[in-house]
Parts: sequence; C-alpha cells; structure tokens
Amino acid sequence: MPSATFEQPDGDRLTVDIPEGWTLMEGARRDEIAGIDAECGGGAICGTCHVQVDGAWLARLKPADASESALLGIVPERTDGSRLACQIVMDDSLDGIVVRVPAEQLGL
Repeated sequence: MPSATFEQPDGDRLTVDIPEGWTLMEGARRDEIAGIDAECGGGAICGTCHVQVDGAWLARLKPADASESALLGIVPERTDGSRLACQIVMDDSLDGIVVRVPAEQLGL
C-alpha cells in the first residue's frame, strides 16, 4: 500500500498509508490530517484540500485538468507545486509522496 507524508506549516510530518485507487484527500480525511477539510467531498470545486506537492514528485503526477487549474488560480499560497489532493489518485508510483499543507488551510 502506498504511503504519503503530509508536512504541516510548523514542520510536523505525518506519514499515512493510502490504498491504491484512493485519492490523497480520501486518505488524509480518513486519518484526520489537519488542514485537509475537503468540504466538497472531492468534487474539485472548493479548494479546501489544497496541498503543495514536493518538487521531486510533480513529474509523476498527471497534469491538472482545466477545472483544477482554474480553482488553483484562486487558492491562497499557490506555488508551482500546488494541487488539489482530491485529484491525486494514489498508486505504487506515488509511494512516499511528500506534500505540504499550506498555513492558510489551517487558518494561520
């Protein structure tokens, strides 16, 4: 089962196992990762599962589609690695992925 590491703004890191076929957001919600609210439940319409993917992992992800790209255009703390966790489907090629939870996601 692939794992993902979520880094909080204070540097704390939590690594969780996420079943293949689940999204990064689903795994984060199951394990109650702070800052991943996913208010829309994975519909890519709210931006509350915004994460900043570590640069070493970006090339392994499918490019963001037009809807995700448009939403990412308005999220606070956007970086070149910004993605919606609900759009990242876990598989073995993503085992060990590292993402940062933006401070804004925590209301900081």
